Amino acid sequence: MASTKGADLLVNVLVDWGIQNVYGLPGDSIDTTIDALRRQQDKIKFIQVRHEEVAALSAAAEAKYTDQIGVCLSIGGPGAIHLLNGLYDAKMDHVPVLALLGQVTSTSLNEGYFQEVNTAKLFDDVAVFNRTISAVDNLPEVIDQAIRSAYENKGVAVLTIPDDIPNQILKGEYNSSARAFTLSTPEVNKTQLDEAASLIKNASKPVVLLGVGAKYAGDDIKQFVEANKIPFMETLPAKGTIADNHPNSLGNIGKLGTKAAYEAMKNADLLIMLGTNYPYRPYLPEKGQAKSIQVDLKAENLGKRYSVDVAVQGDVKKFVEALNALGVVRTDGKFLAACQKSMSNWNKWMVAKRKLNTSPVSPESMTAYIDETAPADLIYSIDVGTSTSWSARYLHVKDQQKFAISAWLGTMGCALPGAIAAQVAYPDKRVVALQGDGAFAMVMQDFVTAVKYKLPVICVVVNNQKLAFIEYEQQQAGQLNYQIDLADIDYAKFAEACGGVGITVKSNDEFKAALDKAYTITDKPILINAYVKDNAPLPGKIVMDEAKGYMKFGQEYLENYWKIPELPPLKDILRQFF
Repeated sequence: MASTKGADLLVNVLVDWGIQNVYGLPGDSIDTTIDALRRQQDKIKFIQVRHEEVAALSAAAEAKYTDQIGVCLSIGGPGAIHLLNGLYDAKMDHVPVLALLGQVTSTSLNEGYFQEVNTAKLFDDVAVFNRTISAVDNLPEVIDQAIRSAYENKGVAVLTIPDDIPNQILKGEYNSSARAFTLSTPEVNKTQLDEAASLIKNASKPVVLLGVGAKYAGDDIKQFVEANKIPFMETLPAKGTIADNHPNSLGNIGKLGTKAAYEAMKNADLLIMLGTNYPYRPYLPEKGQAKSIQVDLKAENLGKRYSVDVAVQGDVKKFVEALNALGVVRTDGKFLAACQKSMSNWNKWMVAKRKLNTSPVSPESMTAYIDETAPADLIYSIDVGTSTSWSARYLHVKDQQKFAISAWLGTMGCALPGAIAAQVAYPDKRVVALQGDGAFAMVMQDFVTAVKYKLPVICVVVNNQKLAFIEYEQQQAGQLNYQIDLADIDYAKFAEACGGVGITVKSNDEFKAALDKAYTITDKPILINAYVKDNAPLPGKIVMDEAKGYMKFGQEYLENYWKIPELPPLKDILRQFF
């Protein structure tokens, strides 16, 4: 009977599940597991980061891009605590992640030893599976169970492993459940299918709202909306499920969305929600205005945001395939035509913004140039802040491209870890990270990680020396701006100091030249430090509460500074208000 170290059995289970990358930092309470990863480095790659938050954010991003479980690792105590932000991102965006935590030796537990933290209690809220290993006998079995649970529940599995246990010997072999594991989804209910088809047939103003749960059904949904002449819109994390330039597309919905999407939603008599638990109720139809069909794998999401008439707990792809099998349900194209006209007007407004030519750089035209020059299989990693606004408006994501953000947690600093994960997972594709200077500064130390592993990610830093999104949030709330200005950093010099390529740009032409150059570099990361104009990312539709907030801000500003504040052009405000 074979005798094997527990750490080696742990790594064997990871390999069985097809895990190719583990993000983290070595350290005393996890070094036994690190040693096992070293012994199998030909099968699984350990990506050494400079901060555990980046490890967890990278693991979450890898799960978003690949639909496979992401794995991160850290020592117990301070390292484990650093993981929490990225793990909450995974939890809230519903992606599977496994976190392996070190711990003091089992003989020292509960003695207040150096760096001993009650990780079981600390990670209780973030985890769908949370265990502390107590003996080597069940180590591989619990690892196997943790991975299954993360996949089944689309969440975070946490294992705390005292460092002495993986070094112990276990007699016998362990065969993981990886090859036998499958997730099944409910079959389509014929009664619900007929009810949904009837609502669609009788609707005069139907709209489809797509979420990330519809990602795998893009072709089927495209067939459905085309055949039945229905406009659709997407939540931001679902961007690119169907190409943004599709004639039935109204872009994104919400504060960062289009005016056409807002108006269509407010006129709809049927809301079809596919794979989304969209939280912003003010951007949905008024209460009682529309009938509703919702398809979601999680029963708890059904009817959570809007009263639902047909609540389908099931797989979006299966349900839309069944709808398509019924043939054309409706032929009335008048509402679609009206929405397309509204979207055409919106796009005309956006064209002028895309062509801005200024110094400093116009963030609108800068993002538009990223869009226009993007390879067909480009991967976008987008940060939180005005970068999110510009990407929502000016990136026309294609169905072969990938797009990820920190959607529900909205944590600043997610773009660089996401770019690292994307480039590690897809070494033959190009990756662009778009982030503000405030967001990049939170994780900038890990630019050197991209250098170390020769990852040619293109990091565009939108540098306006301020927390610009907070600036507009304060104004929108009727508050005077306070503590939003940031001390400038020469990010290009920083990139060069790390061993990468750094380019500073201060005009649109300089940015275009820098991006063109970046695509020619394939062996190291490139950072474009783009000094930009402080242009306001106005909502697609300015609602009354926002207008009142801006008026209050203007009054406060005038009373305190005896001058009128600098505001976006009046024509832009009028376009988005009326």
